[in-house]
Amino acid sequence: MLFNSDQFLFEFLPAVLVGFFAIRMLMGGRAAQYWLAAGSLVFYASAGLTLLPPLLASALTNFMIGRALARRAASDQRRGAILFLGVGFDLSLLGYFKYAAFVVGNLDALGFSFAIPHITLPLGISFYTFTQIAFLVDAARGQAAEYDFPRYLLFVSFFPHLIAGPIIHHKQMMPQLTPEKLSEKKLDSAPRAIMLFAIGLAKKVLLADGFARLATPVFTAANQHSPPGLISAWGGMLSYTFQIYFDFSGYSDMALGLALLFGVTLPVNFLAPYKSESIIEFWRTWHMTLSAFLRDYLYIPLGGNRKGKIRRYINLMLTMTIGGLWHGAGWTFVLWGGLHGLYLLVNHVWRLNAKPRGWNISPRMAKGLTFFAVALAWVLFRADTMHAADSVYAGLIGLNGIQLMSNALKVFGIHHDFTVFGLHIVRQEFDQTRMWLDIGAPILGLIICWGLPNSMELCGFVPEAQTRLGRLFAFRLTPQFAILSAAILFAGIDAINSGAVSEFIYYRF
Repeated sequence: MLFNSDQFLFEFLPAVLVGFFAIRMLMGGRAAQYWLAAGSLVFYASAGLTLLPPLLASALTNFMIGRALARRAASDQRRGAILFLGVGFDLSLLGYFKYAAFVVGNLDALGFSFAIPHITLPLGISFYTFTQIAFLVDAARGQAAEYDFPRYLLFVSFFPHLIAGPIIHHKQMMPQLTPEKLSEKKLDSAPRAIMLFAIGLAKKVLLADGFARLATPVFTAANQHSPPGLISAWGGMLSYTFQIYFDFSGYSDMALGLALLFGVTLPVNFLAPYKSESIIEFWRTWHMTLSAFLRDYLYIPLGGNRKGKIRRYINLMLTMTIGGLWHGAGWTFVLWGGLHGLYLLVNHVWRLNAKPRGWNISPRMAKGLTFFAVALAWVLFRADTMHAADSVYAGLIGLNGIQLMSNALKVFGIHHDFTVFGLHIVRQEFDQTRMWLDIGAPILGLIICWGLPNSMELCGFVPEAQTRLGRLFAFRLTPQFAILSAAILFAGIDAINSGAVSEFIYYRF
């Protein structure tokens, strides 16, 4: 079930929301906790009943192992073995469902022959696995208390974050999910929650899906061995750059808004990353909960920056490459993660040397270079194969031919294709609408991302990061904002009803 579907908006959400407050009023916080957990499981099972057993098995196993760890004294030497067992179980489950076919496919390419049954990837398994690994590690460190199973199950399966994050932390969530706390929840935050959900829905169905209509044909053609020309390659790359931005940003907004309707505050996961002036800053504002997980549970345990520069750079590369593989079982994801690791390495080297050597770069240039580097990497993330990625990259530098308008060339007396400096100039009759969309849509995306306040500013989630414009247009409990919220929500729902419902990019990660 997708947040941007009629079934969710007009059936599931009203039923769960009304039931939650009615049951809480009549039967108390414990019953409301059960109701919310049951509703979350129904939400998950709506994509297929076969998805439930892995989720329930994962939750029950991790709960039992976490409880065993929490009961052990800090000096108990068996903690390490129990933790190894729990993390091993989680990684085995994730490895089987997400990576078995990838491994077998690569072995087959090397001449081996293995047969495995078709494996259906459980939705959100990457998210709920990392959430629970963090819980086990903290339990082994003595930083997680023992919890009852209903609260733990709700922590793992809470439907706003279950499918595509954020990766939640027990310290942030468990205190909010007690029967006592759930009994205190009121509807005071509902107007702000509705505003945030409406903004997220509009980002998804109006902006992300709009950019998808420009990006998808380019990458589909590249996957089918039809290399894009210069304009098409740039248009496709930049369109996908904004598609994934508004798609993931939209989902993050909707997740936070939905949780807030129940009085639960999820961690901020997305904070205007395209305004970043470095790759380091980008990863502090893009998929923030994943970045925190990789830092706290992988980079730092590997040694972080405590064992010298060379070891630090190796740890960065390992962390980002594994982060890339977490996103998907394919070499393009591995290379995407490795490329970002290289970006971070260069960024750290620059920071170490820039001030002593007097190197200077303006904030605007830094922002532009960061955006360009991120956009180039998205080609690997989007392409289905390395061949398709190579094809798009070749198109970006004109190696697939540079298409120019036939009529414009005729003005200069040119009536045939020609080659200059090894680049093939091809006369072509352009689809004028498509050409201007390829040029204009990315400009619109930049105006929105660079020039407007982000949703976290507008809805008051990060008051310390508010710009002057953000403070000016920040949410207030007024009739004007109520009308604006309703208008944005109506526009999003109208777009859903007039077109096909599309999945979120992170929906099957």
